[in-house]
Amino acid sequence: MTRRRDRGQAAVEFAIVCPAVIVLALGIVQVSIIATRQLALEHVARSAARAASVAADPASAASAHASSATGLAPLAVTTTVADSTVTVEVEFVDPTSVPIVGAAIGDVRLTGRATMPREPP
Repeated sequence: MTRRRDRGQAAVEFAIVCPAVIVLALGIVQVSIIATRQLALEHVARSAARAASVAADPASAASAHASSATGLAPLAVTTTVADSTVTVEVEFVDPTSVPIVGAAIGDVRLTGRATMPREPP
């Protein structure tokens, strides 16, 4: 048997906990989006480095391949050619878009980098 003065206790506890649970869920969504985009950038850097390693003009090959390989834009692509390797670094500023959490975190700079052996074109 419940006492009369305990009525509504569950509603009050729910009202106290609910905002924290919502913010936690939104944080998990935002972290998942950032992680997915980070993995995509690493893949783009790897494939752009491969394209640059076999091209006569590595910088333009890496930029063209990186732009066409993903829907993320704008990308900053840096290509460094050494004697026997080519390194491609791809940067993207991720505008965090999840309500509440995105505004608290701000934009996140993501970077993918890959090095491949240089092959003659």
